[in-house]
Amino acid sequence: MQTESFTASRVDELNSLFLNSGPEKLLKWGLDAFGDRIALCSAFGPEGMVLLHFLFRMKRRVRIFTLDTGRLPPETHDLIEKVNNLYSFEIEVYSPDPADVREMVKTHGINLFYRSVEQRELCCEVRKVRPLLCALKGLSAWITGLRRSQTITRSAARKIEIDDLHSNILKLNPLADWSEQEVWDYIQKHSIPYNALHDRGYRSIGCAPCTRATNPGEDIRAGRWWWEKDQKKECGLHASPSSVAKNGTNCERIGAEKLVGASGR
Repeated sequence: MQTESFTASRVDELNSLFLNSGPEKLLKWGLDAFGDRIALCSAFGPEGMVLLHFLFRMKRRVRIFTLDTGRLPPETHDLIEKVNNLYSFEIEVYSPDPADVREMVKTHGINLFYRSVEQRELCCEVRKVRPLLCALKGLSAWITGLRRSQTITRSAARKIEIDDLHSNILKLNPLADWSEQEVWDYIQKHSIPYNALHDRGYRSIGCAPCTRATNPGEDIRAGRWWWEKDQKKECGLHASPSSVAKNGTNCERIGAEKLVGASGR
């Protein structure tokens, strides 16, 4: 298991090493290097489902967690239950601190995100960013489904990064160089389950009130916060929001069985 401190130059070396490698090789390196100090964060989008399938094929035990904002569409919960039943993964579910949500709603209203970018970012901070900080405690690395072609803010994503938003732990993006078509080709080839909303025109899925189907020719994330004009649409998990300071790390960890009525094993 790795105990080295990862400098920028060492990360450059690793990116060169894995430049032309497939996701499975990078995942194996991460699991070997960090053991129980690495975890996969999955929102159960297409990329997350591909990574879950890779891990299942590798027969490696790995910590998996998700963020339940309290505003997810039921189709996402249905998929989590399906994953539990199909792969027997034990999925940790992190949710926002109820007191934080109550205070936000009391002050700004339940649908504050429609009013301004600042209030939408506040909602994302309370419901997603703070729970992520809890989930990452004690970790040396985490795995994400980031791809360069997802959005302009992710176009420079590398397979291995020092995550300066989260205490400089490593962030592994095994699918960074995959296209959207490659993701769906893999899903179809291996009959991997996916969110039912994708069959209704949704290409990127977040919280229910902040997600719509995309129209032909629109960007993959055009259905996220579609009322905002800025192309740099991020919730703060992978890129720091423009106006919201991250205060506090309170959250709740609940079992997947509480969320979706499944045993998780």
